[in-house]
Amino acid sequence: MTAPYARHRRAVAIPAGMAMATALAFLPNTAATAAEDAPAPTAARADATPLSYVVNVKPGHGTSAYVKKAVAKAGGTIVTSYDQIGVIVVHSSNADFAKTVRKVRGVQSAGATRTAPLPSASTGDLGAPKVLSAAEVAEAEAPAGQDPLQPQQWDLPAIKADKAHEKSLGSKKVTVSVIDTGVDDTHPDIAPNFDRKASVNCVSGKPDTSDGAWRPSAEESPHGTHVAGEIAAAKNGIGMTGVAPGVKVSGIKVSTTAGFFYTEAVVCGFVWAAEHGVDVTNNSYYTDPWYFNCKNDPDQKALVDAVTRASRYAEKKGAVNVAAAGNENYDLASDEITDPSSPNDTTPGDRVVDPSECLDIPTQLPGVVTVASTGAKGIKSSFSNYGLGVADIAAPGGDSTAYQKPEAPATSGLILGTLPGGKWGYMAGTSMASPHVAGVAALIKSTHPYASPALVKALLYAEADATPCTDPYDINADGKIDAVCEGSKNRNAFYGWGIADALDAVTR
Repeated sequence: MTAPYARHRRAVAIPAGMAMATALAFLPNTAATAAEDAPAPTAARADATPLSYVVNVKPGHGTSAYVKKAVAKAGGTIVTSYDQIGVIVVHSSNADFAKTVRKVRGVQSAGATRTAPLPSASTGDLGAPKVLSAAEVAEAEAPAGQDPLQPQQWDLPAIKADKAHEKSLGSKKVTVSVIDTGVDDTHPDIAPNFDRKASVNCVSGKPDTSDGAWRPSAEESPHGTHVAGEIAAAKNGIGMTGVAPGVKVSGIKVSTTAGFFYTEAVVCGFVWAAEHGVDVTNNSYYTDPWYFNCKNDPDQKALVDAVTRASRYAEKKGAVNVAAAGNENYDLASDEITDPSSPNDTTPGDRVVDPSECLDIPTQLPGVVTVASTGAKGIKSSFSNYGLGVADIAAPGGDSTAYQKPEAPATSGLILGTLPGGKWGYMAGTSMASPHVAGVAALIKSTHPYASPALVKALLYAEADATPCTDPYDINADGKIDAVCEGSKNRNAFYGWGIADALDAVTR
């Protein structure tokens, strides 16, 4: 049996005080029997079914006339070209487009970014966040110097962010971009710190800079807005406080209305961040439609190539890329994983993959900071993916109160964040852990403004609080081991180099 597939990216909606029976939906997967790695082939498609593709060529020289002509001859229309990384976004109704273009001189890889026609079919979200009522917000009280909802944020003292704020709130010269479902910059906790110039809509694969294009519509997920508040909700006497409440935050919208994060949008997001002076990107998603992209499949290989080029370009331009590890309790360092969820935009089916060859992107890409999740008791969240040498660092992402209950006055084991329309609410997932690390990275950059991404990451790991393996790990106390942690106190499968430390970020 494998862990059930959570439709929503890197967040899981766990109602506070959830009963044990309900909690079983988030329990670890047991070992699956399988033969060798056999990635599912791309679904068959008929002509006249438009799809999106990435065509990867040598970067830095523009798209050659020869390649342009070949793309057109194969039935493709170029949407945009990112010459700096050699990625071309193409639409085509030719079912053999990628196969044909791969043979063209100068093309290094090419593949479909989806298996569903344009636009993609919609599937349901896992669940909505637990929204605080107007009465709960109005009744909130906090000690002097704290925002009203801060007593509910057990996650801030868990990484010493409350102590860090006595030293520094972070610099307005530092920007964290939330590459996600969009950010509501009109929220009173986000508006004071919002960076419009670094915000954009990248859903089509081409930047849309019209005013407000980065905002989610009423029908779309509040995920990105929640993440943005966790990072940089202003310390302004309203609502909650972010990990780095003095830095800037921007919204780079890459998710379709249906909730898919396709390669062309993700590439656009990283390149936009690179070209607009962003210091940190937060990536609480995986790139659809494949949970794991196998490099022995030509389509999936092209997607890995494209996102790798884009993320490396952002780092080369000065950004630290931080990503969520995922919510399936997978050991990403294991020999094999059964993936029941791919491709998620048409008909998924079980396939066995080697996670060292089939990558969860962007989280498993070179240079990306991979973040595992902890709960209110400081141990690995029941859902969090992990893996020795894969998980780099850990931070609060919440868990069911049935497993990890916070100390009073906090009442929920989930993570408080901002929601569109001037609201606040609770969510949980590695999606919520990643922005804590992005916020700490922003504090490090504020303290060391000339630090390179490599140095910021080195400090992030060196300053983390080393946390030994939780052994045995029986999160639901049923007498069965739910995950096995390997490694030493200083670096292990559950917590990487340790739990992020915001106080050290502003004092060392």
